[in-house]
Amino acid sequence: MLRYLTAGESHGICLTAILEGMPAGLPLAASFIDEELRRRQLGYGRGARMTSVETDRVQILAGLRGGKTIGSPLTLQVPNRDTSIDKLPVVTRPRPGHADLSGALKYNHEDVRNILERASARETAARVAVGAVAKRFLQEFGVTVFSHVVRMGGVQANVEKLTHAQIRKKAEVSPLRCADAKAEAKMIALIDKAKAAGDTLGGAIEIVATDLPVGLGSHVQWDRKLDARVSAGLMAIQAIKAVEIGAGTKVSVLFGSQLHDQIFHSKQKGFYRKTCRAGGIEGGMTVGGPIVVRIHMKPLSTLRKPMMSVDLKTKKPFAATVERSDVSAVPAAGVVGEAVVAFHLADAFLEKFGGDSLTETRRNFRGFLSQVENF
Repeated sequence: MLRYLTAGESHGICLTAILEGMPAGLPLAASFIDEELRRRQLGYGRGARMTSVETDRVQILAGLRGGKTIGSPLTLQVPNRDTSIDKLPVVTRPRPGHADLSGALKYNHEDVRNILERASARETAARVAVGAVAKRFLQEFGVTVFSHVVRMGGVQANVEKLTHAQIRKKAEVSPLRCADAKAEAKMIALIDKAKAAGDTLGGAIEIVATDLPVGLGSHVQWDRKLDARVSAGLMAIQAIKAVEIGAGTKVSVLFGSQLHDQIFHSKQKGFYRKTCRAGGIEGGMTVGGPIVVRIHMKPLSTLRKPMMSVDLKTKKPFAATVERSDVSAVPAAGVVGEAVVAFHLADAFLEKFGGDSLTETRRNFRGFLSQVENF
């Protein structure tokens, strides 16, 4: 039901996204999207560009009138403040861990800049703008999507005794989006250590969506399974190398009796589960309640102490070109992950409930909830 494309380069004029399929009548303000863009730029370990040059603001160029969507495609534009792409030097030294070499060989470019400008994580600003619209849509149905950092290096956060509301509140005021203050202090020390060594650091982020209805997604085809769709979207984020849903890799070491979420029923709650080890998705469909996914981000590929590479022209070894100075972007990756999850949930919502207007979607949603309640 929903689809989008992004366009633009890191140092080009702007980033643009076109989002199609959003129902008419959704109240939407540029300031709401700007707040999500601001959150993407935060996080301990970011470089100077994120805190100065890239002060992102969205321009909604189409699909909105009188502060509400009108049903036609939304055009979202995020101008770049640094638009020096045509003045930047030619790059012939591909960086390890990037798209540089494979892209240059694939597209027959002697200047690696033609690859790295588009492959840059700067593109995620457009995806965050799209995800902000999806978040705004989900708010109409009581759904909240948030993220928090659960691991950096060998430091693991402990949030088992906290509710989702408590985790979200603590993460939003944390420079690392970590709800465990003790673990956060150790993570910050680890980032400082990596910075002093000219190195980089990755981590793991948990993304949670609360108050979802049962039945989003489908079991009938592989490409309609919600967990598959969410996983694909998350793996498409730059530097993400693994996705876990619920218990994730632990499913391979637990007994079935330890893993599966038992089903209960009461007049007040209807069908429900006391645990969430399946991550809120079974058979490709939401079970009702929260979904929980984790993404694992590799250390950033550009180090201040450059790794070795080979020049495309001379074939001689050189230190790879340095394009950015972030030590870690793990908290920001969580905000991008929120956007991706929100988009796929909004897509599944519209697939399930339909509606060319928000009024129609809301009516269909209420009808389904009544059907489930009376089952």
